[in-house]
Amino acid sequence: MKTIGLIGGMSWESSSEYYRIINEEVKQRLGGLHSAKCILYSVDFEEIENCQRNGEWEEAAKILTDAARSLELAGADFIVICTNTMHKVANEIQSGIQILLLHIADVTAQQVLLSGIKSIGLLGTRYTMEQDFYKSILETQGIKVLVPKETDKVIVNTVIYNELCLGKIVDESRARYKRIIQDLIGQGANGIILGCTEIGLLVKPEDLPVPLFDTTLLHAKEAVNLALK
Repeated sequence: MKTIGLIGGMSWESSSEYYRIINEEVKQRLGGLHSAKCILYSVDFEEIENCQRNGEWEEAAKILTDAARSLELAGADFIVICTNTMHKVANEIQSGIQILLLHIADVTAQQVLLSGIKSIGLLGTRYTMEQDFYKSILETQGIKVLVPKETDKVIVNTVIYNELCLGKIVDESRARYKRIIQDLIGQGANGIILGCTEIGLLVKPEDLPVPLFDTTLLHAKEAVNLALK
């Protein structure tokens, strides 16, 4: 079994989901008392969020590259960043280490393609919904990406940072997300990507009339695939 290097803390709530899913998958596949070989480097999300808000992406890349190098030196065979947004600096991190970084958007695009869906709705932080670092990976695979209108982007982003990253699950916010998802379906989305690792804490497959792609679940399961390959 390969050792998974996890860069977590962004937020720790979703990082705990990664740890749970990865270990449940290993136990299910190998049986007995098996659990995952993994090393977690948990950053201070306050520092990362300040970098995001101030556009200091180079500084954020340095913090996460240092974390990845620490994991590599500690014996990790590959790296998993337990967040969608910070894959904006994935190329910088990959160039600073000798081991593979398992990109969350690559994993998600693969699953969307396997489903046969060609038009997908994307929810995430404002950075993920608006910038190209994530969407372009989907679009180069021939997948049309739809995002919410401006006022709804504000709602999605605010709920992530002010509620989900603080461990708050609010029914009113779930209702708002469901309404925003219905709007995306009305625009032609045949599936929805939860492009923020916290959204899966709020929205579940049974809440939607179309397929749901929970990036936390997909990323964690692919990490297990790679670890057991």
